[in-house]
Amino acid sequence: MSYVAPVKDMMFAIQYLADIEQVAKIPGFEDAGLDTAQAVLEEAAKFNEGVLAPLNWEGDKYPSSWHDGKVTATPGFKEAHRQFAEAGWQGLQHPTEFGGQGLPKTIGAAVGEMQNSANMSFALCPLLSDGAIEALLTAGSDELNAVYLEKLVSGQWTGTMNLTEPQAGSDLAMVRSRAEPQPDGSYKISGTKIFITWGEHDLTDNIVHLVLARVSGAPEGVKGISLFVVPKFMVNADGSLGARNDVHCVSIEHKLGIKASPTAVLQFGDKGGAVGYLVGQENRGLEYMFIMMNAARFGVGVQGIAIAERAYQKAVNFARERVQSRPVDGSMAASAPIIHHPDVKRMLMTMRATVQGCRSMALVAAAAYDAAHHHPDPDVRKPNQAFYEFMVPLIKGYSTEMSLEVTSLGVQVHGGMGFIEETGAAQYYRDAKILTIYEGTTAIQANDLVGRKTARDGGQSAKAIAGQVERTEAELTANGSADALAVAKRLKAAREAFVHVVDFVVGNTKASPNAVFAGSVPYLMLSGNLMAGWQLARALLVAQAQIAAGNDVAFMQAKIVTARFYADHMLTKVPGLRDAVLEGSQSVTALALDAF
Repeated sequence: MSYVAPVKDMMFAIQYLADIEQVAKIPGFEDAGLDTAQAVLEEAAKFNEGVLAPLNWEGDKYPSSWHDGKVTATPGFKEAHRQFAEAGWQGLQHPTEFGGQGLPKTIGAAVGEMQNSANMSFALCPLLSDGAIEALLTAGSDELNAVYLEKLVSGQWTGTMNLTEPQAGSDLAMVRSRAEPQPDGSYKISGTKIFITWGEHDLTDNIVHLVLARVSGAPEGVKGISLFVVPKFMVNADGSLGARNDVHCVSIEHKLGIKASPTAVLQFGDKGGAVGYLVGQENRGLEYMFIMMNAARFGVGVQGIAIAERAYQKAVNFARERVQSRPVDGSMAASAPIIHHPDVKRMLMTMRATVQGCRSMALVAAAAYDAAHHHPDPDVRKPNQAFYEFMVPLIKGYSTEMSLEVTSLGVQVHGGMGFIEETGAAQYYRDAKILTIYEGTTAIQANDLVGRKTARDGGQSAKAIAGQVERTEAELTANGSADALAVAKRLKAAREAFVHVVDFVVGNTKASPNAVFAGSVPYLMLSGNLMAGWQLARALLVAQAQIAAGNDVAFMQAKIVTARFYADHMLTKVPGLRDAVLEGSQSVTALALDAF
């Protein structure tokens, strides 16, 4: 079975949880309401189901290849990218003044999920271009943007992020690449960058590298890093391509997953220096790069949701067809499809509930982003910005860790057949692993959650969100149905556990940092679990109201069951994580180093 885009579930979240009609009241988004969202998602579904999804397994079997400095993409990818660009998908969320469609992130996030479900290796290329576009929109000069933005937004060229070096992984203070100022205002860039996604390929005529490097005489550490545009090919005054720049791919990596996406080692300046152009001001490169990284972190969280959705669909299809054993309740006299067995149902429900919870969390955060960046009222922008920033490490961290569990369950549902590559279930498991690592590991997301998002403002943002959760609890209690009351009980316990941990983080980050950071990842997982469960609780309330009105009863009843399952089986983990954070730090750090 190939991929089928879950348009109906996405539209439920966009309409009722993210409230697209409120987004459409923001100036500039007036034409981006419910009807537009429906039309865009249906068109995206056709493209991703018909063009990208069939290439996914091909990319795993026939990865991108490197020869003599050139990278050739998986057969079919170049034509697919041409169709992708011509259809305008790259510019979906980007400004109309540079040829984009100017649609809100609320719609773009759903389309991005489809692209990654259909073919995550392919979707990585436009994801990195999105980051490059955002950085240039924020800090690029008018001259730079005039040369590069329209070509990036159209998909005619692609963009990359160049942070990592052999000695500098997540610690960017160790970046050694150099930038020498030139009389004409350009710079000569030299150094080695590794793990550069789609850093070399044959999909487009040019690649626009955004590169971190140090200008001669810059301060040491992160305060001395600048950001540069380094094109693969120089651009002439008339916009045509000129000479090849001094940046070359010396190899690509052999990886566990996402094999069709070439991960390049790029060498800058072996033949005198690659020509680069400063983005913004010298020594502010990390600030600008974080714009790309934040966009990419949200995007990677969506990738986790996407690959989990693909694994869920495949597991359900297999469970409907695979006949093994009689049901334990004696309801069938002969062997039955395994979807009849309780533990298979438990696995499928775990997959379904976590995917839907994380999808809703991401789309609600996307709507907050739209309000934070585009609403004319600063009193509306400020709380939405705080909400979005708090959610980013949860979407990236929790959704990607969730994807490992879901894709693993997908293999488990297949049994021994899941361990065989030909069934396809193993590819999703392998592809998912990188998501918890790149654009900042789960621990880095957790450090961000502790330091920047919780301790820095004394827990104000976290407790404001907890207040919103508490209001949902009150609505569930007022609803009074058995399912609503059961979910309210679990949601309250999880929310109270969250507040306990927030107080612990705020009270101890300075005085006992090891105690707090020993529990940083459990805190992230606790928080992400709560936020996904909260959105499903809101979905339950919507579904019950729709059933009362006689609308789409079967779909809405499934929403209620899914929310109840999440509360019973996922939210119940939150108090245990609270206990681990508050009481478990000593056992994390007590063992002598030479005893490991």
